[in-house]
Amino acid sequence: MDASVIVVGAGPTGLMLAGELRLAGVDVIVLERLTEPTGQSRGLGFTARTLEVFHQRGLMERFGEVTTSSAGHFGGLPLDFSILDGIHFSANSVPQWVTERILAEWAVELGADIRRGHEVVKVADTNDAVEVLAQTADGDVTLRAAYLVGCDGGHSTVRRLAGFDFPGAEPTMEMFLADIVGADLPPRPIGVRTPGGMVMNAPIGSGIDRIIVCERGHTPGPRSAPPPFSEISAAWQRLTGEDISTATPLWTSSFTDAARQVTEYRRGRVFLAGDAAHVHLPAGGQGLNVGVQDAVNLGWKLGSVLRGTAPEHLLDTYHAERHPVGARVLMNTQAQGLLYLKGTEVEPLRELFAELMTYDEVNRHLAAMVSGLDIRYEGGPEDHPLLGRRLPPRDLLVDGNPTTPHRLLHAARGVLLDLADSPDHQHTAQRWRDRVDVVTARLAPDSQGLEGARTLLIRPDGYIAWTDPGREALADALHRWFGDPA
Repeated sequence: MDASVIVVGAGPTGLMLAGELRLAGVDVIVLERLTEPTGQSRGLGFTARTLEVFHQRGLMERFGEVTTSSAGHFGGLPLDFSILDGIHFSANSVPQWVTERILAEWAVELGADIRRGHEVVKVADTNDAVEVLAQTADGDVTLRAAYLVGCDGGHSTVRRLAGFDFPGAEPTMEMFLADIVGADLPPRPIGVRTPGGMVMNAPIGSGIDRIIVCERGHTPGPRSAPPPFSEISAAWQRLTGEDISTATPLWTSSFTDAARQVTEYRRGRVFLAGDAAHVHLPAGGQGLNVGVQDAVNLGWKLGSVLRGTAPEHLLDTYHAERHPVGARVLMNTQAQGLLYLKGTEVEPLRELFAELMTYDEVNRHLAAMVSGLDIRYEGGPEDHPLLGRRLPPRDLLVDGNPTTPHRLLHAARGVLLDLADSPDHQHTAQRWRDRVDVVTARLAPDSQGLEGARTLLIRPDGYIAWTDPGREALADALHRWFGDPA
């Protein structure tokens, strides 16, 4: 074997997965078609859930000073994230190239092998391994691994070569995306509907404007190259009357409102994650965030199986947990597309949504949906309200010293968080001490409660797998998620 896992694609999803696999002690090779990073900004930050994920791996310090915001939108209608609470704001003004650079540095520090200029052209699952043929400037290279994960974007080669079904809705419109300098435009940070479509522009620093243009009636067609800026500036002028043709484009791109999702996230020894598994309108920038969270869900499970500490069927929980999340993203982005991009026929619907969003409960529901904070996985025979949800980022005291749940997860190990100093639970968990840390703590005086939970079993991805009080025995939950004891 050349590696335990081959990851195809060095975007945020593939790089996050590479780091997760290395934390699990698994050797990983990342194959990337491009010889150099694009340096494009594309995604301009991440949601509250992804911010939490980066915190739990100790990555946020690498981003330096990050601006967070409570402002968002749903289909172009203002959405206030402060309805959740101050710790659930999203990070903005972080260009995607910065996120990719930080994740790549982290993965390489951990020992990931990132190979650029490798274009995958053939995939074969031989039942006991996966073989990958890649073309390079120096000739063809064949690699073998126990598992292959396609993180190679919406036009995924791995998805096509491995024969995944990819049903969904065909595109009905095309949108242009560009970073430009010298336009001197009035800000439209959440977009403005015009009689012919929608335009959005926002300053992103260094005199750069991020613009998006959607002109109704523009039929999507196949493109072999990014759209020329002359086409984008002409559409902008038709919709706004503003001439931006003399501005300087840093890069241009296009996307559509196609909504597709693979029917299965795993076929034998091949997995898909991120845009390779689901494509949708980039409303609210959810794509990068869902992809990073796909990677964190899959990484520790692959690591556990490859180390021999968990049964093979643990890998089936990846599809069971993440496919519904992807489907929900497709649903909400399609709804936003209708509200945001269609014509006068949707005005009554927009008016109704605007009225409903004045209610706190509706605002809270939509904010949790688009940020991923409403995710809840099936947790077994328990019924505690925290089960299957991420551990809330409440302040803790460990040995009298303040800390946060995020710090307990830096090593990507399981954690038994004992808030009641229970010797029986601690003794049980010691049998899994090679993969589960036992932490005795109490809530900080000014921290909110945890819905009456005295002890919690936390998976390496931060989700709660067991609680006391509850109906399931701790040993049974440890068996299910972490395999047989040492």
